[in-house]
Amino acid sequence: MKKRKGLIIGLIIFLLVIIGVAIGAKRFIDQKVADNQKIVATSAAITEIFAKLDMNLAGVPNTQAKLPVRYQKVAKIGSPMKPSIEKIASLNPTRVYAVSTLKDQYDQSFKEQGVKVTYLKLDSVAQLENTLSSLGKRYYRQKQANDQINLINQAVQKAKARIHGRKPRVLILMGLPGANYMILTNRSYLGDLVKIAGGENVYHSASQIYLSPSNDSLATKNPDVILRLEHALPKVTLPQFKQEFKKNSVWKSMKAVKTGRVYDLQQPDFNASANMNVPQALAKLSKWLYPGK
Repeated sequence: MKKRKGLIIGLIIFLLVIIGVAIGAKRFIDQKVADNQKIVATSAAITEIFAKLDMNLAGVPNTQAKLPVRYQKVAKIGSPMKPSIEKIASLNPTRVYAVSTLKDQYDQSFKEQGVKVTYLKLDSVAQLENTLSSLGKRYYRQKQANDQINLINQAVQKAKARIHGRKPRVLILMGLPGANYMILTNRSYLGDLVKIAGGENVYHSASQIYLSPSNDSLATKNPDVILRLEHALPKVTLPQFKQEFKKNSVWKSMKAVKTGRVYDLQQPDFNASANMNVPQALAKLSKWLYPGK
């Protein structure tokens, strides 16, 4: 009886070992497959995410932003706003990643070339964390993803600890080449940063990220702080902002201008999409909104 019981226990242990080896082997094979994926990132923010996850890329965007060193010799696929679909297709990628805000702009072109695209939502810090978690699981980089999420959470807590008194009212502008700019609402990534840091965006929307500026509308606002995102081509957009604030009388009456609380947001810390510089961006923004803390 004891001998039979021992055999059964031995058989169970043997089966458990076999199952464990099989699971380990499958994970090893799956991870190797993940490591050999030909991935194309169409924006600087997405490129930075994959760098933090310690992933190789087959294609990266042409951008003025400084890309991680490991990707400097990787094939360039065009600007984030207008990637070369033909170039991307020629790389035979297993997956292409783009920001969701540009889906309507070039999704049809990708479909015509038969290129499979995954659109990542990067309009808030929470969406960035979800993206890190999702990609970490898909490519067996959970540790790297969790390390980055922990750093972001620490930065969020530090920023919230500085909040005190009345929330400053904030106007966020995004410069565009060609003497244009847009207003960023609470639905934007920068709007989310402002909220986390304890500011109140003077432009709220239920669904819109961008709003067209209007002097009549701006005249009804009196922000304590104005944030100007240089965005694309900062050498062009920053002089445009300075010229706009000099010529347009609507700005002169604003409290933020009178008190000198107009701040220019520069890459790499600040961008239109959530990126891996959240800790640095929140640290700066927190001090601008609550300088006396």
